[in-house]
Amino acid sequence: MIRKVIEAGDPRLKAKNKLIKNIKSLSVKRLIKDLSDTMYKTDLIGIAGPQIGENYQVFVTHPRNTGARKTLKADKLRIFINPKIVQKSKIESLIYEGCGSLGDIFGPVMRPKEVQVEAFDENGQKFNLLSNGILARVIQHEYDHLCQTEFIQKSAITIKLLLKNTIEKISEIQNCRPQVLKRQKSRSNSSRFSILQTHLRLYCFWKIGIKYLFVPKLFWGTECRLDGQLRVE
Repeated sequence: MIRKVIEAGDPRLKAKNKLIKNIKSLSVKRLIKDLSDTMYKTDLIGIAGPQIGENYQVFVTHPRNTGARKTLKADKLRIFINPKIVQKSKIESLIYEGCGSLGDIFGPVMRPKEVQVEAFDENGQKFNLLSNGILARVIQHEYDHLCQTEFIQKSAITIKLLLKNTIEKISEIQNCRPQVLKRQKSRSNSSRFSILQTHLRLYCFWKIGIKYLFVPKLFWGTECRLDGQLRVE
């Protein structure tokens, strides 16, 4: 069943997520199907339990070509139940990320390029997966949701939050268009989040057409410069 993806500001995104005890139960099978159906319907490449209001330690991933991104390394549908990241590479990369719970806002996040995760699949079988590339990025992003963390919290240090259409425009100017296409508009009911989006849209519109874009810190603060090539995966 397709579920509503809840927006930033919803307390369920900050609630503690419980371990799943009976993995083979009918309710867990339904939850996994709801996550998968919602991920495909909303054109996401990963989604976690709390994003549909289910505070359990489970997420699904499927990196592939979508309306929001193109990838050279597609994967299969994977289910992670009671996951735990046990190892991270020392080498990191800075890539712009988006999120189904944050509408069309993107921001740069520094993450390890490679991670090793332990989890259970939908049949209750424990597995150990070493991943890199886009899959490693998605696993870390969804794992953050289980830890009550949204990517903008990790973007706060570099703090260059951009709207999707602004990234495209700046890339045209710099002749390095990122692979970002249409994404469903935000449906946020959170007043603070709506204010942030409005502020970013007005500010970015004012700055469009120049080589350097200055974007205010989350909920207003210091400015920082965006230059060089944008990388969006």
